[in-house]
Amino acid sequence: MAHAQLPVLERPRKLTMRQDAWWVQPAVVATLLTAFLVYATWAAFQNAHYTYGPYLSPFYSPELFGSSSHAWFGPKPGWWPALLPFSPALLILPFPGLFRVTCYYYRGAYYKAMWADPPSCTVKEPRDIYRGEQTFPLIMQNIHRYFLYVALLFLLFLARDVWDALWFTDPATGHASFGIGVGTLVLALNVVLLSSYTFGCHSLRHIVGGYLDQLARRPVRRTAYACASCFNRWHMRWAWLSLFCVAFADIYIRLCSMGVWHDVRIL
Repeated sequence: MAHAQLPVLERPRKLTMRQDAWWVQPAVVATLLTAFLVYATWAAFQNAHYTYGPYLSPFYSPELFGSSSHAWFGPKPGWWPALLPFSPALLILPFPGLFRVTCYYYRGAYYKAMWADPPSCTVKEPRDIYRGEQTFPLIMQNIHRYFLYVALLFLLFLARDVWDALWFTDPATGHASFGIGVGTLVLALNVVLLSSYTFGCHSLRHIVGGYLDQLARRPVRRTAYACASCFNRWHMRWAWLSLFCVAFADIYIRLCSMGVWHDVRIL
């Protein structure tokens, strides 16, 4: 008598055996990063309310072409395609943005939060194939070091904006005088946090001396490496604090320009 063979059903594997709320951290990270990307994109396309008095939003700095007094080369150039929306932020914002996107810390953050590679420790990826950074677009992560050079240059532009934010023009006389407003402090704090984040970059540590076998024989390199390592200890905190501060600086200037907030002169 023949026996019928029953099909063997494979038990689906669970993503993890963890009982804690492991999904909370990646969910929060995904929410915050998405909110920043949405706001930054919206602010970049506005082409309005990005200046107030001597203040210039860091999303628009440096303003190469534009309608404000901060523009380096005057208004919108004639070669700009008529079918494309124009905004000074669109000319410069991709460069510091790509520095963050390719940052080692942010890679780990959004790999877990948005791509689930993996979503958390001892949690299975919801896919069977992992290509790593061998193909496009993730292979672009390898040019992070070159975006670092651009980020260092942008720190100089933002520092110049802080200097400009110390000089207020009297509308009655047209003369500029030294002063400090809340907006000045906001822009200065933004430079401090962005500098701390940039100086703690893993690529900067490698450039200043991380590739050497013996730092002891290079006192200048050893000092620079120690300074970069000091900033690197708080790299995650600098990354988030600078992200919040650059968005708040734009919001502050935008709301002051719209008349919602009023800038307070401290000095």
